Amino acid sequence: MCLIAFAIGLHPDMPLWLASNRDESFDRPTEPLHRWRSETGAEVVAGRDLRDGGTWLGLSPAGRVAWLTNVRQATPERAERSRGELVSRWLAGQDDLAGFVQTLQPQAYGGFNLVLGDLGAGRWHWVSNRHPADPHAAQTPQRHQRPLGPGLYGLSNASLDTPWPKTLKLCAALQASAVPMDADDPVHPTLQDALTDHHPAPETDLPRTGVPMALERALSSPFVRIPDSDYGTRSTTLLRIRRQAGGLGARLDEWQHRMDEPVPRLDPQRHRCELIERLRAP
Repeated sequence: MCLIAFAIGLHPDMPLWLASNRDESFDRPTEPLHRWRSETGAEVVAGRDLRDGGTWLGLSPAGRVAWLTNVRQATPERAERSRGELVSRWLAGQDDLAGFVQTLQPQAYGGFNLVLGDLGAGRWHWVSNRHPADPHAAQTPQRHQRPLGPGLYGLSNASLDTPWPKTLKLCAALQASAVPMDADDPVHPTLQDALTDHHPAPETDLPRTGVPMALERALSSPFVRIPDSDYGTRSTTLLRIRRQAGGLGARLDEWQHRMDEPVPRLDPQRHRCELIERLRAP
């Protein structure tokens, strides 16, 4: 997962409103959004990485939510474990949020940002194993964390709320669309434009993460397409959690993208939707 904008508690009837693009190699085996059971038997609603297990974004009917991005590094370090297990472990687990965070072993994973939500407790947390002041530098992984209150947040392959152009663009679009919408039409036009924008940022606005500038430029658009490469935006996901009679309900919408797509779009033919009518959270 490489670009996420999310709003916590910006609208009284919508505790969470999230939009994201996942960038990955197209040859990495992946299952799209669906319901599945973890090794412990817990139900999870998410996509699934078939190479290393785990997922990048999902929720559980028990009211747990999580998503993950990698931290970009010029020379990625070999890691003992897959970052995707962090999300699936939280979704399927029993520990409270504070207890789960304390069990994380920062040195076991490549650079990551992890956002955890417990809808029942009304608690949110950001965790990373890279220093927020200089996440791309070589460093000994340590746990960095902070609670998240109501607000609008952006996350890509740096620290939380790093003002990369594509992150700012998606945050602005999410805020513009953060009003109750028709349940059958989840995509606000402004949000769709931001999620499918394949234009790179101006040279003067490009981040400096240590990768070659040509790659920096190619990765700077919200929707990534790299010519002569098998890497790019593979899916787009929207997640809404709403208050409704008797509790909370959730809707997950996902669109799969192909490497040979000439123009990015949220194609209805490759759309999946999962509804949870009632989350088991007060």
